[in-house]
Amino acid sequence: MKSVSVSDSDGHAFTPLVAIELAEDIKEEAASWLMNKIKDKQQRGGADLLVDQLSQEGQSDQKGNPNIFIVGATWLRLLHGAEEVGLVKEFGDGSMRGFTYANKDSFKSFEGDGDGFLSIAECQYIIKHELDTLRAKDETQVPGYTQMKLYPGKSIIRRMQSKGILLQIFPLHVKENLKRLSLSWYGKVKLSHQPLDDIRQYFGESLALYFGFLEYFTFALVPMAFLGIPYYLFDWESYDKYVVFAVFNLVWSTVILEVWKRRSASLAYGWGTLSRKKAFEEPRPGFHGTLGLNPVTGREEPVFPYARRQLRMYLVSVPFVLLCLYLSLHVMMVYFDMEVLGSGAARRGAHGLDRPAALHPQHHLRGGHRENHRLESSHQNHLILKVLVFNFLNCFASLFYIAFVMQDIVLLRQSLATLLITSQILNQIMEAFLPYWLQKRRNKKVHTRNRRTMGDQELPLGEQVRLEADMNTYLGTFDDYLELFLLFGYVSLFSCVYPLAALLVVLNNVTEVYSDALKMCQVFKRPFSEPAADIGVWQLAFETMSVISVVTNCALIGMSPHTKAYFPESETQLILVVVAVEHVLLAFKFFLAFVIPDIPKPIQIKLARLEFQSLEALKKRKMLEAAAGIPSKS
Repeated sequence: MKSVSVSDSDGHAFTPLVAIELAEDIKEEAASWLMNKIKDKQQRGGADLLVDQLSQEGQSDQKGNPNIFIVGATWLRLLHGAEEVGLVKEFGDGSMRGFTYANKDSFKSFEGDGDGFLSIAECQYIIKHELDTLRAKDETQVPGYTQMKLYPGKSIIRRMQSKGILLQIFPLHVKENLKRLSLSWYGKVKLSHQPLDDIRQYFGESLALYFGFLEYFTFALVPMAFLGIPYYLFDWESYDKYVVFAVFNLVWSTVILEVWKRRSASLAYGWGTLSRKKAFEEPRPGFHGTLGLNPVTGREEPVFPYARRQLRMYLVSVPFVLLCLYLSLHVMMVYFDMEVLGSGAARRGAHGLDRPAALHPQHHLRGGHRENHRLESSHQNHLILKVLVFNFLNCFASLFYIAFVMQDIVLLRQSLATLLITSQILNQIMEAFLPYWLQKRRNKKVHTRNRRTMGDQELPLGEQVRLEADMNTYLGTFDDYLELFLLFGYVSLFSCVYPLAALLVVLNNVTEVYSDALKMCQVFKRPFSEPAADIGVWQLAFETMSVISVVTNCALIGMSPHTKAYFPESETQLILVVVAVEHVLLAFKFFLAFVIPDIPKPIQIKLARLEFQSLEALKKRKMLEAAAGIPSKS
């Protein structure tokens, strides 16, 4: 879709940024009520946006859903929205400050009426924020649906989505910008850094940080890959020499994660998300509670007691996760015993002990909203932590069983190699190439149908929006980070038995960069921009994996025949030495994490200077108020 302009029913011209698809059989009074809420002024509980129903005129197929609406806003509304959501922009003096409309001319890139000051992704994020904050006030039900109850503070969009009368909300692509990004990102195979700033401008900070981490992780694996090749080729059975490789692995895993914190802090500062305050953010649409005032911002929003949330977490969620974990372990142990009892089953390699059929409660955890977290980031972080437990168990339990119960190092090496090779091939086919091929077929049908009626002209707005509506929905970075997390585990946990793992992961990540870029630009709907200052709970997940790798590698080295030969008479002494070495390595690991600052010194200085200037400005204002006899506000 080009940056076209349309007009709403009142004659206001605007650029369509977001599409809303309602159910085909939605009652007219419900659709009209929702559109009026979106268009109504904020003082009356509306979003003050511009809406137009997508016309079916000129559409070659008249069977499409007529209830698709496009949403935009005036430029003034978007600038005020930027202040409401707390966007941070570069100030005239080079510092990063929260945007305020009153000081708009003091910001570096603000010229004239501010055209180009906000990216399209930021404009779409602002509109999504305004739609999400549409909450019921005096309404008790959705018009036309007596059973669809509302109460003060309830998210209107959330309610209509949960009942299936609002099908989806998605941001629209800008074809020219997308084509330009695609060309610089994956259009040519080249050994260079990704255009992270351009990715951030188009898809937002969360996705840009994922691709930044993918790139960083790939480059960080290169030393491990180069070191692993000679160990693999020339020291296959020399376990005593693997001690050096394992120690290097442990130092490497700590250093790269600490350095990544500094890298992500630098990126987030330049993008204006490092200093954003979560206390100022609006609650997520699924958050519910009694309508009250936010004690920090003074805004009216749902309020939910902190103690009740903690009780739900520790009395409901944690016991449920532990129960599912116990059942999963029990099922897998039965499976392993049956495999070993089966004649020769344990020697069939990774095909026999690859990934047993464990219980999968992830869909229950994904849909659980009982904890009722206020912010989307907190909700996602708690969800990721719970789901990660089961994915870790499912992917690594068989390898731990082979290593420490069967104590078969040859089978462990074979299983790890098989997992790395087969999973990478299947992931590339299922995650990127197959969806891309299906989407290309769908696009070809639409373009062919369009050429029959309109010749070689560009797709009209209605056809383009409907084409995007039928594209797959990107469900977030969870699966992408999970894949990297598992690969990091394969490299770090069992490095002393399969040093070639890092090389295989490098090869996978190189193709992953291009396949992920391809599917983001060609397969999925454009996702909404999500402000992010780091990779969130995934940082903790990777750091936890690196700690587990210390224990795993020390145990594997202690089990090797070469190590046991040094303690022929006392197994207890061997265990004590291994535990002592493990503790020394853990202490060294935590020492490295302590001495490497998370935020580079220049950025720390800039943040401290900005805080100092804010305090000085506050003092000056209070002095002026006192001189004018104005009572000071608490």
